Amino acid sequence: MAQPDLPALRALEERLRFLASWIIHHANHVRDSADGLKVGGHQASSASMSAIMTALYFDALGPDDRVAVKPHAGPVLHAIHYLLGSQDRETLEQFRGFKGAQSYPSRTKDKIPVDFSTGSVGLGVAITLFASLVQDWLSARGALTDDRRGRFVALMGDAELDEGNIYEALIEGHKHDVRNLWWIVDYNRQSLDATSADRMFERFDDIFRTCGWRVVELRHGKLLAAALAKAPEVKDWLEALPNADHSALLYQGGAAWRARIAADLGTKADSFLKGVEDDQLSALMSDLGGHCLESLTQAFAAAQDDVPTVFIAWTVKGYGLPFAGHKDNHAGLMNPTQFAAYRDSLGIAEGEEWTPLAGLGGNARAGVEALIEATRVRREKEPRNFTGWAIPALPAPSGEEQSTQAAFGRILLDLAKSGHPLADRILTTSPDVTVSTNLGAFVNNRGLFHRRGIKDVFAEAKIPSAQKWAARDAGQHVELGIAESNLFLMLAAAGLSGDLFGHRLIPIGTLYDPFIARGLDSLNYGCYQDARFLLVATPSGLTLGPEGGAHQSINPPLIALGQPGLRHYEPAFADELALFMGEAIRLIDDPHGESTYLRLSTRSVAQEPRASDAWQADALAGGYWLREPGANAEAAIVAMGAVMPEALAAFDALADDLPGLGLLSITSPNLLHRGWSEASAGLWKGEQRASHVATLLSRLSPTARLVTLCDAAPASLSWLGAVLGHRVAPLGVDRFGQTGNLPDLYGEYRLDGEAITEAMAGLLIG
Repeated sequence: MAQPDLPALRALEERLRFLASWIIHHANHVRDSADGLKVGGHQASSASMSAIMTALYFDALGPDDRVAVKPHAGPVLHAIHYLLGSQDRETLEQFRGFKGAQSYPSRTKDKIPVDFSTGSVGLGVAITLFASLVQDWLSARGALTDDRRGRFVALMGDAELDEGNIYEALIEGHKHDVRNLWWIVDYNRQSLDATSADRMFERFDDIFRTCGWRVVELRHGKLLAAALAKAPEVKDWLEALPNADHSALLYQGGAAWRARIAADLGTKADSFLKGVEDDQLSALMSDLGGHCLESLTQAFAAAQDDVPTVFIAWTVKGYGLPFAGHKDNHAGLMNPTQFAAYRDSLGIAEGEEWTPLAGLGGNARAGVEALIEATRVRREKEPRNFTGWAIPALPAPSGEEQSTQAAFGRILLDLAKSGHPLADRILTTSPDVTVSTNLGAFVNNRGLFHRRGIKDVFAEAKIPSAQKWAARDAGQHVELGIAESNLFLMLAAAGLSGDLFGHRLIPIGTLYDPFIARGLDSLNYGCYQDARFLLVATPSGLTLGPEGGAHQSINPPLIALGQPGLRHYEPAFADELALFMGEAIRLIDDPHGESTYLRLSTRSVAQEPRASDAWQADALAGGYWLREPGANAEAAIVAMGAVMPEALAAFDALADDLPGLGLLSITSPNLLHRGWSEASAGLWKGEQRASHVATLLSRLSPTARLVTLCDAAPASLSWLGAVLGHRVAPLGVDRFGQTGNLPDLYGEYRLDGEAITEAMAGLLIG
C-alpha cells in the first residue's frame, strides 16, 4: 500500500471534527426550535472517533468493505459524506429534525450510504460478524469472487463491550471460523454515567484471543511513545494509572499532569518534565493511539489478511474540545462562546462554517482535496437489489389431520427436492432447535454449512441416526447455539444480502415461540433496517401441553401486533400455511415488502375441505369467513390458529340455536389492525375506504356479539369490538400455563367449547 499523506490526513481529521461539532452546534444553538427541547448530538463522542474514521475512510477502506458506525459518531459519518459530495447542507441543517440527517446512522432513513443501522447498543457490532458469515456462505457457492469479498468493520464505544450480545456473537463466530472482521474499540474510558472499570478492560484482550482474534492495542501515539521510551518509570506509572484519574488529568491539563507526576514519581520524572511547558505537556499526554493517524494507518495496513482483528484504540472523549476528558461530557455541548473560540482557533471565519474546506489553504487544501478524490468508499446510496424471482406453487401436504409445524417441514422439504432455482436461495438457521422445529428434513437434503467442513462421526461409524450432520461449504443450513439474539442477527444479516452483496436470499429461521422475547431487541433491530426474512416460531401456546409454563407462549401475537416491518400469520390448516409461506417469499423480494412471522403449532387438527380457492385472498389480508354468517347475523365466533377445532365444535353446537351464526378465521391480527388504523387515519385526509376487517365485520348486525378465541393473550383479538362497535367476550390466556393434557388445560384456561358457549350466552342473555 502507498504511504498515506499524513499532513493531509491530519488537516482532514481536524476539519471532520469541526464539521461534526458544527452540525450538532447548529441544531442546538442556531436553528430555530419549535418546542424548546435540547436536540443533543454527542459532540464528545464524535470527537473521540474523528481520527479513527479519517484513517478508515480516507486510507484503509475499499469499495466492498462495510462499516457499522458507532451510533454517537453519526455526525462524523455525515461530515465525511458532506466532503465526498454525497450529503447536502440542507439535510445537515435539519440534523435530528424532521426528515433531516438521523440521530444515528440509518440504512432506510438517511440519504447517504449506511451499511448497517446502529443505535441499539452492541447490535451494530455483532451484525458485522454474521454478515461476514453470510459472505462466506455466498462465496462457497461462487456468488462472490475472491476479489469482491469485503471486510466488515464495527466501530464501537468501549461501554458497548458491556453488552452480552457481543459475546454471544463472538462465541458463535469462533464456532464458524469467521474472518474478514475488524472491530475497533474507541477506548475513551467514559460512558454515560461512569468511567470504564479498569479491572474488566484488562481481560478483554484475553477473551478475544481465546476466540481466535488478533488483538492490536493502540495505546500511545508516536510522540508520546517516543517520550515514554526515554522515561520508563513514567511509562510504568502512566500504564498503571486508573481510568478515572487519567480522564480527570486529561481534562485538567498540563499543570495538573505536572503536579501529579512530580508528586507520584519525584525526581524520577525530572528528565520527562524538564523543558516542557504546560500546554506542550497537555498535548503530549493527549497523544493517544486512537488520535495518532500514523499509528492508525500503520495498524490498519498491517492487518490486511482475513484474520479477525480487534483494535483497542485509546482516545480522549471530547478530544480537541473544551470539555475533553470530563466525566460529564457524554451529552455535553459547547456553548456559543466556547464554539466561537473553537472555530476561531481553526481559522474559520464566522458564516463560513458550512464551507467544506473552510480554514484550509495552500498545500493543506491541495492535500485534502487529493485525499477526498482518491477515497475508494462508496459515495452514493445504491438502489436496493430486488430480483423479481419466480415463485413456484407451494402445495399443501396431503393428510386428513396435520399440524402446521409438521406441514412446514414437509413444504420446505418438497421445495428443496423440487430442484427449483428458488430452493438454492434458501438459507436456514436455528438456535439448536433444528430438529424439534421440523427443519431436519430440509437439512438432510441440503446440508449443514461450515466453510471448512465437519465430519459426521456417527455416520462414519455407521451408527443409525435420522440426522445427517456432516457439514460442508455447500450446505445451506447455519446451525447456531442457544442464543436467540444470534438467530435474529443472523436473519438480519442474511436478510440484507441483496443490498450488501447483490444476491438476495430467502433466510428462514426457526425457534420456540416463547423465546422470541429473548432476542426481541435484535428482532426489532433487523426489522428497523428492513432486513427481509421468514421467522417460524413453533410450537406455540398452551397447546404445547406437557412442556408447561416455561415453554408455553402467551404474548408473541401482541409483540407482532406492534412490531413494524413484521407480518404475523397464524395458520390453522396446512393449506393456509402453504399460502402464507409463498406470500412470505414474495414479500422478501418485493420492494414494498417486509419480513414474516409464522406462529405454528404441534397440534394435529382435521383439515378443512375447500370448495374453491375463493378464501385465499381474504386469508392473505388477515381473515376470512370459515363459516359464512347469515344476513345481519347477531353473533359470530372469531378464532385463530390451533384452537380452531374448538371454535368449529362450538359453532356446530350453537348453529341451530343462533340462526345466521358465523365463524371468522383470523389469520393475521396485525394485518387487520394495520389496515384498520390506516383506514381510520385516512378519514382525516378525506379518504373514504373500508379496511378489510371492517368489511368482514360489516356482514354482521351492528348489534352483533363476538366471542374471540386464541391460544395467546386475549387482547390479541379483543380489539375487534372497536372496529364497528360490537360487544366482545375475549377468550385466551392471561396467566402462565402449567403441565397437562389439552382437555385439562383448555378447560382450566377457558379455551374449550364450553367456555365459548358460556361466553356467547353471557353476551346474548347476560
